[in-house]
Amino acid sequence: MPTNDAYLKAAVDAELNPGYPAAEFRYLSETDMIAAGVEDVTACIDAMEETLALHARGDYRMAGHLGESHGSKVQFPINPMHEGMPADGPDRRFVTMPAYLGGSFRMTGVKSYGSNVSNREQGLPRSILMLALHHTVTGAPLAYMSANLLSAYRTGCTSGVGARHYAPKNAKVLGLLGPGVIAKATVAALIDARPTVEHIKVLGRSTKGIDSFIEWVQDKYPTKTVEVVEELEQVVRDSDIVTFCTSIHVGDPETYPTVRREWVKPGAFFAMPAACNLDEGMFEDDVRLLVDNAGMYDAWAEETEPGASHNYVSIIGCKFNDRVHNGLIPAERLRDLGEALNHPEPQDDEEKITVYSVGGMPIEDVAWGTVVYRNAVRKGVGTVLNLWDAPAMA
Repeated sequence: MPTNDAYLKAAVDAELNPGYPAAEFRYLSETDMIAAGVEDVTACIDAMEETLALHARGDYRMAGHLGESHGSKVQFPINPMHEGMPADGPDRRFVTMPAYLGGSFRMTGVKSYGSNVSNREQGLPRSILMLALHHTVTGAPLAYMSANLLSAYRTGCTSGVGARHYAPKNAKVLGLLGPGVIAKATVAALIDARPTVEHIKVLGRSTKGIDSFIEWVQDKYPTKTVEVVEELEQVVRDSDIVTFCTSIHVGDPETYPTVRREWVKPGAFFAMPAACNLDEGMFEDDVRLLVDNAGMYDAWAEETEPGASHNYVSIIGCKFNDRVHNGLIPAERLRDLGEALNHPEPQDDEEKITVYSVGGMPIEDVAWGTVVYRNAVRKGVGTVLNLWDAPAMA
């Protein structure tokens, strides 16, 4: 194994255009990203599994003084006082998410995006995302890439890692709330982890969204059946795997989609990358509370309101954190998936329910972005752009 200095020198030679002070970077459009393998679900789950294990070992950095922050957000006021300033609305924000990740990645990057639900009225995605990769030592740019698909697949495949290790081995029925872009990537990852899934129940707001999801399933998984349901209870009841992928306006957790214990099948696995609430029965000792990064939920609590962070961030891990803060459950109830990967626990209780909170971390974007970028370099995909032949100020 080379020393860090030797490795980083090799990385500079391999990933930066040789002949400093010249600098170039590779632009990857969405079409380029597809050609470079951004939709490779199995490879993405592998990358997310390594990422979570590296996180648990501490070989990473994210924003904030704790090094655990999801990112930095600009949010608009509900009643702006200045002409031209947008008003707050569902999922309206600008976010930057910087991170460094070690292991086989050794890369630093920043994902950025603007989000607005009303984008859909113009035929645009709710969020429009980009990822920049930078060399960790020099700061020089390596790549600037379309990140909508990248972000969707890293989110879905982080759920896929949990399903690999905790979903019922012979899962047959998958329940889905919110059949959008994230749902498609998540369902793809859950099926990759448990190809035994035969039937998908789906609940959505619009006929258009449901029809698009059904068409996608028929194209990708022609042997799977899809059932459109009318109530949340039908999504959950008798399902081996459940995932919520819907967008809502945050504020009151009582208005979030809520899982009730009497609906839940013994041994069910819940992958929750979006808004969710649980009733009291879902906090009994026979329910495993699994998170992607307990420290990130601590950071969210600090950045919002300790003990009430679920009012500001609708991911269920915030409710886990609030209950710990308020003395309702011990901190030991929360299990980091990365820790579980590094130190596997016995899984001899097949009827234990697992609720896995997926908050999303920028190290995941850096990981999958690095894999796709390196694929693009090998395949000659993308457009190489010149930053400078020599910097005007150095």
